[in-house]
Amino acid sequence: MPLPVVAIVGRPNVGKSSLLNMLAGRRISIVDPMAGVTRDRVQALCEYDDVYFELVDTGGYGIVDRDHLNEQVEQQIRYAVSEASLILFVVDAQEGLLPLDQSVADWLRGSDRPVILLANKVDSAEMITELGEFHRLGFGEPLSVSAIHRRGEKELKKLIVEHLAPFSEADAPGEPIMKIAIVGKRNVGKSTFINALTGQERVIVSEVPGTTRDAVDVRFERDGHSYIAIDTAGVRKKSKITDDIEFYSFHRAQLSVRRADVVLLLIDSTADVGAVDKKLARYVADQYKPCIIVVNKWDLAKERATTEAYGEYLLTTLPGLNYAPIVFVTATSGRNVQTAIDLSATLFKQAQTRISTAILNTVVADATLQNAPKPKHGTRELKIYYATQAATCPPTIILFVNHLSRISQSYERFLLNKMRDVLPFSEVPIRLLFRSHRTMKNANKNIS
Repeated sequence: MPLPVVAIVGRPNVGKSSLLNMLAGRRISIVDPMAGVTRDRVQALCEYDDVYFELVDTGGYGIVDRDHLNEQVEQQIRYAVSEASLILFVVDAQEGLLPLDQSVADWLRGSDRPVILLANKVDSAEMITELGEFHRLGFGEPLSVSAIHRRGEKELKKLIVEHLAPFSEADAPGEPIMKIAIVGKRNVGKSTFINALTGQERVIVSEVPGTTRDAVDVRFERDGHSYIAIDTAGVRKKSKITDDIEFYSFHRAQLSVRRADVVLLLIDSTADVGAVDKKLARYVADQYKPCIIVVNKWDLAKERATTEAYGEYLLTTLPGLNYAPIVFVTATSGRNVQTAIDLSATLFKQAQTRISTAILNTVVADATLQNAPKPKHGTRELKIYYATQAATCPPTIILFVNHLSRISQSYERFLLNKMRDVLPFSEVPIRLLFRSHRTMKNANKNIS
């Protein structure tokens, strides 16, 4: 049984995103005084009194979008309302009843969905007496709330549970087996990729760069398993970030990388790999995240280059991700999108693999026989006494050595490459940590 959907609807700048953040208990939607920040449907999985549902934030109804995406924003609102089991209709208690509120009310009456009217921004008890005009909207007495100050939160949650009681038998959704972040520079095709993945117009697709602003979590099913794809805002050069919305969007993209199990770095095959692509690649590598380089719009570029030649080009321009597999896709038609998801599952499995200490030490011993450690400063010989795997995701290997200062970067790279050749970590980042053998001896003494 699918989860019921609770959609948050209202004109621009009434506090819909703040309401979603309050009910979800964490900051999900970007909140900014400028109207029209939210464009896509931003969702959060919620649970109150054992009733599970998807809470969906929508853009402002009737927004005059600065990038002329009015119709696309309203289409996303219509999608949310059509799927909703309950609608939270938000008005602004401080501004009072406006003509656009009446337009929203007239439209919602035609949707034939139950509606809870919420008067937001009631920051003091004295304001409650000023809400009578909202009765004219035809949805009864509004519930007074203040999303910023969490006023009315308990009452609202109780009302939501009462309306969703018929859906209380729905099973708790299973935890997603993998979270996939889709990142890239602006207008590279991330939203088109998400829509191809889910089979619906889940996020707005436009030729306007920077259309996506929030990091949008999209839950989808494959072969009976639940996944989450994270559509992130397009990244641009720091010097070109023009307002707070772009600033927050950039940091949301970074957060999405950190909380993902696998990252898909989308590259536009019709343009040169630029500074933003390289910056993102470095960030993904620094976070030790399994990564697939997804070359999009390949239908437009394959006449000018082969996959082999383009792969060599990426190895040269993105050396920090030389272990990452490459997939060539056309998101507009869905070509190879499923291949990227299947490969993501393979990488996630590699990152979760644990190797026995005996096998690991055999690999290290063979490596040192093949290429004896060369000391960094050329005095005493560098010795590796012992190796053990300390963690997974990423695979983390601790090597105990005689002198930490004698480890050269070149020998560290040699060990990493050797491990990728022999161990089942060939396509994911490996974290090597070096410790003094005295640390190992002290630990053994404490154990005994």
